[in-house]
Amino acid sequence: MILKGVEASRYCAKPDPGRAGLLIFGADAMRVALKRQEAIAALIGPEGEGEMRLSRMSGGDLRKDASLLFDAIKAVGFFPGLRVAFLEDATDGLADTIAAALKDWKPGDAQIVVTAGNLTGKSALKTLFEKHPAAVSIGLYDEPPSREEIEDALKKAGLRDIDREAMTDLTTLARALDPGDFRQTLEKIALYKWGDPAPLTPADIAAMAPATIEAEVDDLITAVAEARTPAIGPLFRRLEGQGVLPVTICIGALRHFRILHAAATDPAGPAAGIQRARVNFKQKDAMGRQAGQWTTRALENAISLLLETDLTLRSASRAPGMAVMERALIRIAMTRR
Repeated sequence: MILKGVEASRYCAKPDPGRAGLLIFGADAMRVALKRQEAIAALIGPEGEGEMRLSRMSGGDLRKDASLLFDAIKAVGFFPGLRVAFLEDATDGLADTIAAALKDWKPGDAQIVVTAGNLTGKSALKTLFEKHPAAVSIGLYDEPPSREEIEDALKKAGLRDIDREAMTDLTTLARALDPGDFRQTLEKIALYKWGDPAPLTPADIAAMAPATIEAEVDDLITAVAEARTPAIGPLFRRLEGQGVLPVTICIGALRHFRILHAAATDPAGPAAGIQRARVNFKQKDAMGRQAGQWTTRALENAISLLLETDLTLRSASRAPGMAVMERALIRIAMTRR
């Protein structure tokens, strides 16, 4: 059986103990690990590992000794309760071994939980769990968490009274951070709001949100949009030292100036246009001001220059990429001035 999206999240929160196996796979190892932890904790409880009701093995271990999984499934624990045989870093080469274990599985045996990296559509391991009548396959793809997933995470962190705008900001933050960082941020916000009956507000989120490389790229683009030319060089040097590619900066700048152009030409005014756009909650006010400071013609010229720069960066040109990008942004900043 295949589960996706909200159904997959609900299943990991409350797995069916009557099923023989669960496969969780995806390119993002952190997302896979978080869902696996949640599923195993729901099956065996907080004391399960301490009561030795969890058997762990790696794909490498199982390749050396194919009997490990079968022994873990059939082992009788000293403590009562459900048991889990957890196999991590599985590959298609172990599909036959896992298939034999699923075939021999009986009610009362340990449930098999398997994690893997990114699997193709023709993967033998993926096909095994999808077609097995007593197994579940969950693929975690590179997409932001849904609103329901965020609400579930908030409840687990003890946050229930949330301002509407704060929820929008959290959704934006979830897209900007990887799952582990987002979960830690929610826990930090929960501690920050401990004992505070007031609803969670955008200001609370802004105070707790972590700084990221994306945020530093945003700082650079904001300096350009506000024509703070002297600040561009130092910000560029910092990003260059962190290994940020010029194409990444160019993509961010293009998105920023396209949003400003859409807002500047919005019939309801720049502020309304920014509110409708999907922008980082920390940038809303600043971008609203910027949209009113640029003429439509100047924004179109900026976008044209950025498109030209993007083509240069992706071409076979031998010009140093960071220098080309820095010069383009300085020209744009000077245009507004």
